[in-house]
Amino acid sequence: MKQVVVLGAGFGGLELASRLSDAVPDEVRVTLIDRSDGFTFGFSKLDIVFGGESAASVRIPYRELVNPGVEFRQELVTAIDPAARHVTTDGGSYEADILVVALGAEYDIDATPGLAEGGLEYYSIPGAERMRDALPEFDGGTILIGVLGQPYKCPPAPFEGAFLIHDQLVERGIRDRTEIRVIAPMSAPVPVTPEVSQRFLDELETRGIEYMAQKKVVELDPRKKEAVLESGEQFPYDLFVGIPIHRVPAVVAESGLTENGWVAVDRHNLMTPFPDVYAVGDLVNIPMPKAGVFAENAAGVVADDIVARLHGETLTRRYEGEGNCYIEFGGGRVAKVEVNFLGGPSPTAEVVGPSAELAAEKKTFAPTRRARWFGT
Repeated sequence: MKQVVVLGAGFGGLELASRLSDAVPDEVRVTLIDRSDGFTFGFSKLDIVFGGESAASVRIPYRELVNPGVEFRQELVTAIDPAARHVTTDGGSYEADILVVALGAEYDIDATPGLAEGGLEYYSIPGAERMRDALPEFDGGTILIGVLGQPYKCPPAPFEGAFLIHDQLVERGIRDRTEIRVIAPMSAPVPVTPEVSQRFLDELETRGIEYMAQKKVVELDPRKKEAVLESGEQFPYDLFVGIPIHRVPAVVAESGLTENGWVAVDRHNLMTPFPDVYAVGDLVNIPMPKAGVFAENAAGVVADDIVARLHGETLTRRYEGEGNCYIEFGGGRVAKVEVNFLGGPSPTAEVVGPSAELAAEKKTFAPTRRARWFGT
């Protein structure tokens, strides 16, 4: 019986545990470790800010995991030795035959001085709750939405936020006395896919939202309510919403797995330079978006590679960076972007919708994953 230790119970970790449970429940024992006691889909944070949902209502407790051969441990990972495949947590230590690191990317709020005191964010659950509570107090002025660094999770999210803020202000009757700007270091909303970028730009223009390209906010002055750019320019704001700088967790950075700040992997099967150690999800050093659907598909490739190797076979496919991502366009309309980043000479992407039909389809996404991952 092989011992598979999976660090992180997000999209990648849950998908991998589920796949191994389905394929080889009698050949592997999976220990799934996460410091949290439950899972929340990333898009649910928008439901907290704009849809009236509570954090508790969108959270799935890990105690509901019933997949055969999978054991969940709520523990904090404190050290990783990839050469020995040894993991230390605040609750014990683990020796793995196969180790998978899926701890995701963390938010470095302090990397942007003034953000904690003078800004909002909706990438974390507490941040989404604060933004939900702050928006009703806004009574007009200038809203700046700043992408504070690259890469960041879910490339459409800053623009989804802008669309939904616009809708809320229209509903409250104060849109005509509000200016909304999106400031980002990218030349276009999604630089590697011009067609998708243009669609976002068109939608922003339709709503009177300005996109300020190739400008990076490096500091907030909460007293003056000014955003300071890398160029030295200063932009006043009445409400600032930041997409925080991302980084790998400190325990991963200290493990020797990182290269240029992210975990190096073989793009075909997601194995690191250390034998029998894989990495999936937002912490890998692959030039593509960081989003749950890509972690999910990467975990499928890792599961196939593990099963093939257990049976003395060779993986018959490779990771292509494919995925479908739902995008909130406001007004009850949802679009879907179908992308493939590694399967050809250049990335491909196509926008389908937006439509009410896709909004209904999106509602089935979470229940489907919940049934597969949790066995319930």
